[in-house]
Amino acid sequence: MSQNSHPHPSAETEPAPPALEAQGLTKKYPVSGGPFGHDATVHALTDVSFVLDPGRTLAVVGESGCGKSTLARQVTLIEEPTDGGLFIDGKAVAFADKVAVRAARRNVQIIFQDPYGSLNPRWKVRTILEEPLVINTTLSRSERHERVMEMMARVGLRPEFATRYPHMFSGGQRQRIAIARALMLNPRVVVADEPVSALDVSVQAQVLNLLMDLQRDFGVAFLFISHDLSVVRHICQDVMVMYLGRVAEMGPKEVIFDAPAHPYTQALMAATPKLNPSERKTRQPLRGELPSPLAPPPGCAFHARCPLAVDICRTVIPELVSVAGRRVACHRAEEALAIQ
Repeated sequence: MSQNSHPHPSAETEPAPPALEAQGLTKKYPVSGGPFGHDATVHALTDVSFVLDPGRTLAVVGESGCGKSTLARQVTLIEEPTDGGLFIDGKAVAFADKVAVRAARRNVQIIFQDPYGSLNPRWKVRTILEEPLVINTTLSRSERHERVMEMMARVGLRPEFATRYPHMFSGGQRQRIAIARALMLNPRVVVADEPVSALDVSVQAQVLNLLMDLQRDFGVAFLFISHDLSVVRHICQDVMVMYLGRVAEMGPKEVIFDAPAHPYTQALMAATPKLNPSERKTRQPLRGELPSPLAPPPGCAFHARCPLAVDICRTVIPELVSVAGRRVACHRAEEALAIQ
């Protein structure tokens, strides 16, 4: 047997790179004060770090204004971060040149909240699904047609739908079209930005189950952005809770849902309706308003709304540290866990 017939040992053991990795991702927006005001800066994202492996779903949750949509724009390369690193399939894409960014965009796609607004109403479904292939591949027309028909079947759309326009479909069917389009290039990462919030509850479960089936078949990683914790619990393996552009708590779904360690996460959980009385816990409801990202408060951004806040919370920004199987940015995480 020739020497070359054996693979190099390191080739067998070298792990695959994460589908997506963020390192200290930060995004600031300068705001002009106009003729009578002062220039200011919106702190939309601050020092956000996480790793998302192939075939897994990381849910990003938090109130409106917490930075979820800004994070989606960074990950999908719509915007460039102010600072930090972003890696897709092991390749650095933050601050990369146009050629590298164009190549990376094939590996990250997005499913929007509004399935009607994200589809071109003048195009037939066939054209909508072919467009990524026309732009990014050298496939022939017959090969593109074959790929379109295969993907339509995978998402539960009948072949005759290919010649129809978006307005001829229900909301759930339109979202299936959007999902098919996102997967046409077999991306490594799909950002799902509130993908079922505009759908009827009966249709939501069908679309979520479809996403999980497609993840199993394609090995794609989902960054799933949502405010609905019941949806998040159904689809994800890991959860990242954000507050005013920072990570408050992150870890495995079971750990976060069973025993949240950040008072903000506890308040979000308490606000979620529970049908089973035994699952209801008497936690402090969330009070007050989200602070302005134009002027983040000193110390922990949550301190003005937190029932456990003490002096250090008002002056020192908490670091993300490991506590009971998750990472949490809270000076009083141990106390918060103790009063579950």
